[in-house]
Amino acid sequence: MKARLLRLADQLRESYWFIPSLMAFAAILLAGGMIALDSYEGSGWMDRFAWLYASRPNGARQVLSSIGGSMITVAGTVFSVTIAAVVYASGQYGPRLLSNFMSDRGNQVTLGTFIATFLYCLVVLRTIRSPEESGGVGFVPNMALLVAVLLAICSIAVLIFFIHHVPSKLHINSVIEDVGDRLLRHVGERFPRFIGSGHNDEAGEHELPAAFRRNASAGEASRRRLIEADNTGYIQTIDDDTLIEQARKHDLILRLQYQPGDFAHVGRSLVEAFPADRCDEDTAQMLCAAFGIGAKRTALQDLRFLIDELVEIAARALSPGVNDPFTAVTCLDWLGAALSDLAGREIPSPLRTDEDGALRVIAHPETFGSFLDRSFGALAQYCASDMVAALRYVRALGEVALKCDDPSRLRSISGYADKLEALAKEALNGFNLARVAERAAELKRALAEPDYKRHLRDSTAWLGGTA
Repeated sequence: MKARLLRLADQLRESYWFIPSLMAFAAILLAGGMIALDSYEGSGWMDRFAWLYASRPNGARQVLSSIGGSMITVAGTVFSVTIAAVVYASGQYGPRLLSNFMSDRGNQVTLGTFIATFLYCLVVLRTIRSPEESGGVGFVPNMALLVAVLLAICSIAVLIFFIHHVPSKLHINSVIEDVGDRLLRHVGERFPRFIGSGHNDEAGEHELPAAFRRNASAGEASRRRLIEADNTGYIQTIDDDTLIEQARKHDLILRLQYQPGDFAHVGRSLVEAFPADRCDEDTAQMLCAAFGIGAKRTALQDLRFLIDELVEIAARALSPGVNDPFTAVTCLDWLGAALSDLAGREIPSPLRTDEDGALRVIAHPETFGSFLDRSFGALAQYCASDMVAALRYVRALGEVALKCDDPSRLRSISGYADKLEALAKEALNGFNLARVAERAAELKRALAEPDYKRHLRDSTAWLGGTA
């Protein structure tokens, strides 16, 4: 249930109807409240102020009609501009970034403001009565009319904001910043994403139950129960609390077959439960419901998705049809910042325990190298064909190394410098190739030294240069 609620909340966040609907409903309630207040208090007190006199029925109708008509017209224009911006961003930066623009709260509030103002005017307008229409007793909700004018002023302010907001959000640096900020925030707040308490020791075959080992016999493997997916799509969320609770309640050990971001389809095993005789049908349904499956990948629990977005923008920028290396440079800067943060973090064992220290869940192993390959490994072939991007690629690797203390991680970083240099020899020549090879060699020499961080900081010739 929790996984489905998380999916629903994410869908609402990316919708163009939820926030405007709430604002429209609030406008109707506000209109009803102001009309009731006008009926109770009256508006005679307004005549004491020269600048705030009570309106007559015809004048009130004209004011509300003008405000309401103009608001719905502007709302249509704003909607058209928003859709055009979304289509442009999807085609220019990649369809995966469409969710970023759909979830932009500024666009949602702008649409909601104009629709809410229109509905408010419409509800108040129908309550205005002249003496001739109501048997000698007229009614003009002047305080409600004053609020309508204030809403119109707020709508103008929102329109000015919207005119500035759309082009600023479409700027490529703003797009990359949004993705990069989310990536850094998720690394800091959510990584490593694990279920239960992290196991203190390194994961090994000897720690696994016999049924989950690679050399398990047919008899041992038959003690596992396969819980199959009941839907097809991408794993968006995993309810870790439910998995731990069910595993502890029935004394089970669960092995996950997928992680957030993976594609699963009906009939494929989501999780294996051991021993099978302790996992009844109700428990299997609870475990299956812990996986939220949708039509697309999201960044709810999938750190790789944000990395892929930056990689996609950089790869598109370095394509022959676009040839924009400086956009790729910006993506490399943000990827370098995220991997630098990640380089100083401990990666937990895939073996997850409950509060009593008993093994409950075997998750997918994550390594620093897998994230490095997902980012710098994926971009090596594109950056190697452009000198500007290649030089920043090497610099970003150096930035990551400055935050890294693990020798195995340093070897991985040095290995990607080798890969870039090898690819550059196939794509570049002459002066461009010489500069890239020189910069990569300097990085590798620095990493080979015991006090490599000092050498990296002192190598301002390449660390401080952008190209």
